[in-house]
Amino acid sequence: MNGFVLDPRLENDSISIMVTGLCDLRLSKDARWPWLILVPRRGDITEIFELTPLDQVLLAFETELVAKALKKITGATKINVGALGNIVRQLHVHVIARFEGDANWPGPVWGFGRAEPYEDGKRDEFTAKLREALSS
Repeated sequence: MNGFVLDPRLENDSISIMVTGLCDLRLSKDARWPWLILVPRRGDITEIFELTPLDQVLLAFETELVAKALKKITGATKINVGALGNIVRQLHVHVIARFEGDANWPGPVWGFGRAEPYEDGKRDEFTAKLREALSS
């Protein structure tokens, strides 16, 4: 779609949960935090302002839906949302559930320790809850 190709690092570090209207919604493979990534399915886009006005609205709408669903299913203290792109240039938005006392609270998740993989059952349970929350 529009020359969209997923960045290899995003593909390696996350798994696709579902496709929303605009984005590929992905789950980070790091189980230390419930960490979702929205990747707009548009080619050669690195900044939000490079999206069309309609795509900007869709991205904001989908980010809000995902953030609300993540808060609902996790009961997180805080939902962090950010589009950094310093390492992976392809536009992507992180939506991360944070809890007091989690690994590195209140510091950032980036560059902290080693990623811990999900157990298959826990990953599948989490994604099922998320899909249910997004569909209600």
